[in-house]
Formats: sequence, structure tokens, C-alpha cells
Amino acid sequence: MKKILFIAYHFPPAGGGGVQRSLKFVKYLPEAGYLPIVLTIEAPDDRRWTPKDQALMDEVPESVQIHRVSIPDEVHVPGKLERAARELLGMRSRFGRTWMERVIEAGTRIALQDKPDLIFVTMSPFDGADAAAEISRRTGIRWVADLRDPWALDEFQLHRTGFHRELEKSQMQRSLKSAALVIMNTPESARRVKETMPQIRPERVVSLTNGYDAEDFSGEVPPIGGGKFNIVHSGYFHAEQGLMERTRQKQYRLLGRTIPGVERLSRSHYYLLQALEKWLKEAPEIAGEVRMHCVGVLSKSDQALIDASPAKDLFVCSGYLSHSECLRFVRGADLLFLPMHKMPAGMKAGLVPGKTYEYMAAGRPVMATLPESDARDFLEHAGTGVFSPPGDVDALLTALKGQHAKWKSGQLSCDWNEEFVHQFERKNLTAKLAEFLDQVR
Repeated sequence: MKKILFIAYHFPPAGGGGVQRSLKFVKYLPEAGYLPIVLTIEAPDDRRWTPKDQALMDEVPESVQIHRVSIPDEVHVPGKLERAARELLGMRSRFGRTWMERVIEAGTRIALQDKPDLIFVTMSPFDGADAAAEISRRTGIRWVADLRDPWALDEFQLHRTGFHRELEKSQMQRSLKSAALVIMNTPESARRVKETMPQIRPERVVSLTNGYDAEDFSGEVPPIGGGKFNIVHSGYFHAEQGLMERTRQKQYRLLGRTIPGVERLSRSHYYLLQALEKWLKEAPEIAGEVRMHCVGVLSKSDQALIDASPAKDLFVCSGYLSHSECLRFVRGADLLFLPMHKMPAGMKAGLVPGKTYEYMAAGRPVMATLPESDARDFLEHAGTGVFSPPGDVDALLTALKGQHAKWKSGQLSCDWNEEFVHQFERKNLTAKLAEFLDQVR
């Protein structure tokens, strides 16, 4: 069996969406002929993006070694002044620098001792690319970059100015050009790398999506029930970024901080609240029938929008739940909610929210407020999408009413294409990853 040094900042017992890709690859790579040697961080304290989920450790095979490096708490959370100075000067963050240095030190030691066949780094943090490249330089072992986000090609990310966005693109290209393979997690993001980064050979760029684990969907799960029409959203909202963008529109446009036509607020519950409020005015009786379950950590801004809304009594906010508990809600929902950001006409989104794949696997209708994107394409083929444009309150309300009417009549269903969805199963994706790794020379 070949060995692979597997570098991942996001790894159990941390929970959250960023952990799943790393965990499932490590879980299934031994079956595909690769034994991972994991290098990760000491389990961080509970934070919004890294909540603890100890149960996920049970999925790591006993044969897998796990090495951990520590990073001081104060490095994780920089002060406002430090963050502003770093962004303005285009410098690496103190956290990124510390993570990179400790990965290089520990990774070189592990590589010289265990002699893996490959070095594999999954990102973010993107500083891991330079760390893996340096370990590769010191040991002569080829390295593979796996990007869970499109880095500088992510249209959702804010930059200090348009100049800084271009600076980040240059950094991304420099950091990835020595990789034997660059794996992007959507077809669109892989296309962007090939089109905009000539220093990275296009034949070295591939796409391997996120997915779902069939084991997580085994057995019967009762509906949430309670005599209600239960809508579920799992994971994070992004209202805080969207609200800030709205109040600083002129500044953002002047500085080129955002790509014209991209609006972040629709990747939240902001417009859903407006649709529910209109519906309540038209049909007050839905107060006893409709429940909106938010399964995940809400920011203060997320919660404040709910608290200030006439529709607040429709919301049930659980906070962070273990992955298995989260999937119980996803699988038992009458309707799933998948919001994304607005995109300019003619431009396809480069992101697919990780929850999309588990939503498809659940076989439940998905109320999807999506731009042109791989996410929309996938849901269309899966047969589960109920679509409306991001930010269109009336279209969203029409979709809500239509699904609610089907629920009341006992006809709520979708034309689920299970065969299409099966390609996103984690074992299948890991087998495909092993095929890619086999081609690295």
C-alpha cells in the first residue's frame, strides 16, 4: 500500500463543513490503496468555523497515524490593526506564517521518517501550499494541492482593493506552479485556473467535487413531523458580510473590493425572512403550520435579523449539532433551503456549498435560490431543485407556497435521480482521487 502525507488544518475532532472532505478521504483512502499519515492542528477551542464534534474521530481508521501541531490562541484571532495592515500590504497573516512554519518542520520530519510516496495538502488555509512545496523541495517527494475553495478565484471573497485581488491571484499561481497535481472542487473553478493561470500546466488541473457518505444515509429516519411543514437549512449563513457590503456599496465599488454584480446578502436568510413575512400577512394561519429550522451556528447578525422579524416565531434555531444530528434534520425535512449569492449576468459561480451534496443525497425537495452555477446544474440533474433567482422575494414566496400546498395535499415529492446523485458518494470520489494520485509521476 502506498503512503501519503495528508496535511489538513480542518480535521476531527473539529466539526463543521470544512472537515468533511478531509475526514472522508482519510476514511476511504486505505480501501483505495493509500495509507494517509495525517498532519493537522491540535483540536482548537470551539469557534464559529471550528466547532467540536468528537464523534467524527470514530470514522478515522485505526491504521491512520495522526500528528498534531499547536498554534497559540492569540495567533488565531488577529487584532483589527494587524488584520488591516496585513491586508493593505498584501502580507501573510501571523496565523498563516505560524501554520506554514510548523507544518514545514513537522512535515519534513515525518516525510524523512516514514517516506511517503506523495505529499497531499488540502486547503484552506492556503499557506499550506507553500508549506507542502517546501517539504517537497527538501525531500524530493512530489506534492498535490487540493483546494476546497477557489482561493483568489473565489468571487465571494472580499479584497482590500482590486489591486490586492490581482496580487492574490499572482500569489496563488506562484504557490501552485510546482504542484504535480492541482485538484479544484468544482468544474467551474478548475476551468478558471486553466484559463487564467498560464504558469500552471492545464493537464495538471482536475476537478473533484465534495460529496456525501452513504453510511451517513443508511437506515430509516422519521420525518421531523410535529404536524408542521418543516423547512431546514444546515450550516452557515453569511448575513454579516452581506449587510456590511450593502452599507458600503460605494466604497466597495470605488476600491474594487468586490466583483461588480456579486451580492453576498442573498447567501443568507435575509430574503427568506421577507418572503415569510409577506406570507404571514397574507395567510396568518401558517404561523401554526410552518417551521424554519436553522441547524448550525448563527452569527450575531444572523440572529438579530430573526429577532427583529415578524416571522421570528416560525424559526427554530438549534445551534451547532453533531454531523449525524444535522443529517437527521436534513433527511427528515419537508423542504431544504439552499441560498447562494447573486452573480453578474454571463458569469457562473465558482462555488458549490458543501451541503448541496447531502441535500441531493437526502432526496428531498430543495428550495434553491441559485445563480448560474455547478450547484444549479447538479440539482437540475438530481431532480430535487425548486429554483428561484437569488434575492427575488416574490419568486421565493411562490416556491414556498407551491411546496406548502403539495405538503398539505400529501403530494410533496420530487423526481429524484438517484443514479446521477450516486457519483457524489464519498467512496466513489475517493476512488477517483486514488486514480488521480496514481497518475502523479
